[in-house]
Amino acid sequence: MAVADRPAPQDRKLRRDLGVANIFSHWFLLLWGAVTALPLLWMFLSSFKSDGEILSDPWGLPGALRFENWARAWTEAHIGQYFLNSAIVVTGSLTLTMLMGATAAYVFARYEFWGRQFLYYLFVGGMMFPVFLALVPLFFVVRNAGLFGTWTGLVLVYAAYSLPFTVFFLTAFFRTLPTAVAEAALMDGCGHFRLFFRVMLPMARPGLISIAIFNFLSHWNQFILPQVLMQGDDSKWVLAQGLAALAVSQGYQGDYSGLFAGLTIATLPVLVVYILFQRQIQSGLTAGQLK
Repeated sequence: MAVADRPAPQDRKLRRDLGVANIFSHWFLLLWGAVTALPLLWMFLSSFKSDGEILSDPWGLPGALRFENWARAWTEAHIGQYFLNSAIVVTGSLTLTMLMGATAAYVFARYEFWGRQFLYYLFVGGMMFPVFLALVPLFFVVRNAGLFGTWTGLVLVYAAYSLPFTVFFLTAFFRTLPTAVAEAALMDGCGHFRLFFRVMLPMARPGLISIAIFNFLSHWNQFILPQVLMQGDDSKWVLAQGLAALAVSQGYQGDYSGLFAGLTIATLPVLVVYILFQRQIQSGLTAGQLK
């Protein structure tokens, strides 16, 4: 090798530093993956064990696949009813959040009008307001509106607290879409309403899927809001409330296998959604950075 072709000392040092950083980052990701995945795997295996196996050999494999634990959690612990309640509430809140958030974000990104920046920052400012500070006034507002203990009240509150981040995310995404397509559609006689639903929404599909999944995870795992706004009739409880009650009751009864089965049932929708849409999440997050 000629002297001119040899890498400079600073280049060799940079490559060595990058190699060390890559090794460290890979090991850190492996450690993080193990810390995240192993508890889920342990919970899943424990849902098939008997109570004796859980107490005597907590780290071992189950002797048999006891699906009766899942059936008992689904029926006797009412996890099935709570699961259905959560599905109803999350479907309503997610639909309302995406419809209102996408509409507002499109207007902020594509139209010029007086007070646009002020309204946009007013939306975005909602992300800095912790939900815990609003629990007491929110309780009285929902109760005075006659929505206390109802799914409608919970749907509206979920949507309200998801709108700031939804508008912030989708506004940046709509700004990256080509304006030439919208101008061509308008010149062809397409109205603003049809332009939004027939042209712009399909183009924004990666971003919509990404933010919809984030909102789904947030709504499905929400605990403090239903705990405050859904007191009383346990037949209307969502899954987070049902799991909290199950943890207390099954802990006293010693039915740990039913408890692990209930936790696994509640976790499965989140895992399934992420596994099915992980590519869309990644493409949506990266597409919004390009213009």
